[in-house]
Amino acid sequence: MSQSQPQTTPTLGPLIRARRRQKSITLQDLSDRSGVSVGYLSQLERDNATPTLGTLAQIAKALGVGVDYFIATPRPADALTVADRRMRFSIDGSSVVYERIGAEFAGSEMSSFIIHVPAGYRSETMSHAGEEIVYVLEGSVVQLLEGEEFRMNPGDSLHYRGNRPHGWYNDSGAPAKLLWTGTLELFHGLRGPTGSKEADANQQR
Repeated sequence: MSQSQPQTTPTLGPLIRARRRQKSITLQDLSDRSGVSVGYLSQLERDNATPTLGTLAQIAKALGVGVDYFIATPRPADALTVADRRMRFSIDGSSVVYERIGAEFAGSEMSSFIIHVPAGYRSETMSHAGEEIVYVLEGSVVQLLEGEEFRMNPGDSLHYRGNRPHGWYNDSGAPAKLLWTGTLELFHGLRGPTGSKEADANQQR
């Protein structure tokens, strides 16, 4: 049975820079609001780095938009996701594929993804509001949490507050598959790439 191909995004750098300038804020302002360093933001705007979904969510929130402003993915119409037709996407330039399993409904606070992590991938260290739970479905990764390293194998899980500096990497030599659930606001009540009412309506169809 064939699987859907990842949906890729437009180049992130110009989108982030254009939105920042539209909001008339400096890199330092964006850094202060998002908790992401000025140096890393500068690399992102020049397309010299690719953020994780969590970091992109911090930047998007600071810019007054949602992650879908940058990745242009449609909102699910109902609560069911079918395994071989589930929405997949990757952030431009990244080898990590996100498979969205969470649904959208009024008052929902959680987001959930299956994350496909290639061998050799290493995330940046991040911190943000909310909570996260990581559960290893396949393969092995090393989770970093406040300077400690935890080797996680299938069936292992980790639950932590997002404001504790964290990151992860896959040094196992084989792909890994993670179930991630958290309270980061990623798609809730967001406008489409144009920020238009029409985009909102199209997402809700």
